[in-house]
Amino acid sequence: MKLADIGLVGLAVMGANLALNMSSHGFDVAVFNRTPSATDAFMEGAAKGNDKIHPYYELEDLIAGLAKPRKIFLMIKAGEPVDNMIAKLIPMLDKEDIIIDGGNSHYPDTIRRTKLCEENGLLYIGTGVSGGEEGALNGPSMMPGGSPAAWPYVKPIFQAIAAKADGNPCCDWVGEDGAGHFVKMVHNGIEYGDMQLICEVFQLMRDSLNIDYDRMGRIFAQWNTRKLDSYLVKITSEILAYKTEDGERTVEKILDCAGQKGTGKWTGIEALDEGVPLTLITEAVYARCLSSEKDERVAASKLYNIVPELFTGNEKELRTIVDDLENALYACKIISYAQGYALMRQAAIAHNWNLNYGGIALMWRGGCIIRSVFLGKIKEAFDRNPDLTNLLCDPYFAEEMKNALPSLKRILCRAIEAGIPMPAFSAALSYFQGYTTENLPANLLQAQRDYFGAHTYERTDAPRGEHFHTDWSGHGGKTVSGTYNA
Repeated sequence: MKLADIGLVGLAVMGANLALNMSSHGFDVAVFNRTPSATDAFMEGAAKGNDKIHPYYELEDLIAGLAKPRKIFLMIKAGEPVDNMIAKLIPMLDKEDIIIDGGNSHYPDTIRRTKLCEENGLLYIGTGVSGGEEGALNGPSMMPGGSPAAWPYVKPIFQAIAAKADGNPCCDWVGEDGAGHFVKMVHNGIEYGDMQLICEVFQLMRDSLNIDYDRMGRIFAQWNTRKLDSYLVKITSEILAYKTEDGERTVEKILDCAGQKGTGKWTGIEALDEGVPLTLITEAVYARCLSSEKDERVAASKLYNIVPELFTGNEKELRTIVDDLENALYACKIISYAQGYALMRQAAIAHNWNLNYGGIALMWRGGCIIRSVFLGKIKEAFDRNPDLTNLLCDPYFAEEMKNALPSLKRILCRAIEAGIPMPAFSAALSYFQGYTTENLPANLLQAQRDYFGAHTYERTDAPRGEHFHTDWSGHGGKTVSGTYNA
């Protein structure tokens, strides 16, 4: 029997669909699942009659059925199961064989696993795979990182099965060790932000502007033909139109308690560790946490009895507000991506990664959840200036923000007056205003820190890096200063 081009371990929905995707592109795929019944179900179901997929029931047999260098794609639960599988595989593999982790692993684990595999003469790839079940089957966005020497061996397979945008595969090499999974983590954080922003627009439309679901769906569908053209805006229009068998809106039947798998939280934690103000995405994570406190929210709503203020204007005024919403949502989207890219830039410095920021935008153009036309503009921004520190400083995005800023301010004023929470929108505006303010009140903050903790401060009339301390309370208000090494 012909040796397979790649082995896949883990036949849950994502793994099974990736196997089908690879086989449909002409690759022979050896498959294995820890539970033999899952392998049987796959071979008797979706893979029935597929002569490109070869089932194995022992890891040793799977490995024997692979062409060298062996490539083993793990699609199993992140965390300890991945470590356990790597421990089993290492003694069975030969030098320069490749282990690939396609799950949602935390990037520090990928850094550690890359080092472990390379110390044992193997190569390792941690690849983010985005697009859900449909993407896995028809073309996901893939973000591989790890051992650079492994990329030439997997590149033909990965780029063949990945989504295509303008004919280009939404997959390219991201960087060393944990870079691929880091970029996937930031992708998921941006996804949290995009979803929360859309939900805030939905709530303002429903609870204050009194727009019915059919019209809401049409508005989102129209937005999807312009600057906000994206997967999430598209599916929102479809969700709002969907009805149950009894004619009621399905979305109204869904409890308002949001779940999460942790990648958004990881993004927020990483931003805190790196000192990057990822305010919008972190606020989106907190919004999910607040939504889960359903019983407390119900009790508090009865205590305060805050009824949203309904819009009472005419149709022309309503259309103006809807136009403002479109512009405001676009402005917030720019800010969300600006923050995500700032985090990737800081991580690249910290971990000595050579990230291709424009290339990352292209990887997100298709297949993944945050795919949108907007990403092409990010690619163009980094083509203009590969050393761009923040998207808000790019000429195109600066002009877009100047045009959209009045709309964002008007929408937030309306939401506050109406009693509608828009935490992600608020975080976006606060970040923008802070980022574009020359003099922030941190001088007073530094004085406070120096007063109670002698933490020192820098002065505007001294070179940067020179630190001073004042004896604030010991001399009747007189300033006693000295130069200190921080």
